Amino acid sequence: MSWLEWAGAITGVVCVWLTIRQHIGCWPVGIVMVCIYVVVFYRAKLYSDMALQVVYIGLQIYGWYFWLHGGARDDAPPAVGLMKLRGRLLTACIAVIGTAAVGYTMVTYTDAALPYWDASTTVMSLIAQSLMARKLLESWVLWIIVDVLSVGIYLTKELYPTSILYLVFLGMATAGFLAWRKDLCQQQRDQHQSLPAA
Repeated sequence: MSWLEWAGAITGVVCVWLTIRQHIGCWPVGIVMVCIYVVVFYRAKLYSDMALQVVYIGLQIYGWYFWLHGGARDDAPPAVGLMKLRGRLLTACIAVIGTAAVGYTMVTYTDAALPYWDASTTVMSLIAQSLMARKLLESWVLWIIVDVLSVGIYLTKELYPTSILYLVFLGMATAGFLAWRKDLCQQQRDQHQSLPAA
């Protein structure tokens, strides 16, 4: 249990709280968090998670840009959306194939701990983060799955502050899903009411 791990946990909670509120500040706070966790996961020999944090830096920058400029109108932030069935099926295939490929690579070329479990959270986290950057509701479903798996992984590695963090993340991801779903339902009601009468 290091001060650096605690710093990562605290910035992580702040980042997710801001994301639930759809506040643009979630992105710069997220960049600080992932930089901290690059070091934490390197020390724990969770190399998939470490590599994930590096990729997250780029995804955080993309999300920051999209939330600023990705709305239907230049002066409006993007709205919460849903994936089509085809997108969901493609996402599931990428998650399975990606987990197998990353896990095999970790087993073959590194001394990684829990390589396939670590790979599964890595791949699903990348997918979830890319969906979140585009404000898609399904991102929260993936985060819930990732958080459940992560709690088990970090308890196994005796990363207790990080385990607590991911338990908090689990609750926050559930709250995020409910909040974004409520927002999406309100958008759909507003669109329905704005349609001209037949």
